[in-house]
Amino acid sequence: MSATLRRVVYVVSYELIAIVATTFGLSLLGFSGSHSSTVAVVSSAVALIWNYLFNMMFDAWEQRQDNTQRTLRRRIAHALGFEGGLVVILVPILALILGVTILEALMLEAGLLVFFLIYTFVFAWVFDKIVPRAKQKAAAPSTEHCASM
Repeated sequence: MSATLRRVVYVVSYELIAIVATTFGLSLLGFSGSHSSTVAVVSSAVALIWNYLFNMMFDAWEQRQDNTQRTLRRRIAHALGFEGGLVVILVPILALILGVTILEALMLEAGLLVFFLIYTFVFAWVFDKIVPRAKQKAAAPSTEHCASM
């Protein structure tokens, strides 16, 4: 599977599960179904774009590292970076749609953050097991020779 197709499959499957979880969670907290589903869909659209961009940047950064293995530490950094950026973007959106203050939206987002931090970590780990990354091709041997005689 190409890297682009893999990213698209990752993002779409991640967001479909996220929409269901967000709608269900907000409904359990007493928000109307229409507000819950609106937050879920808008958040998903924002997260979809952010997810694609963040993973593209993360992959580019990762490829520049000496070791590209996805260790526990790297997975934690990935989850924290993704969720941290998403919080900054989504808090004002939550406040607007749900008609709550920024502080209340931040508290709601904090609850969602705990859930999605764990979800992001587990999802990425499981996804990597089910849809492994393509192996990198070894660099071709250099044909240039030093002729310093």
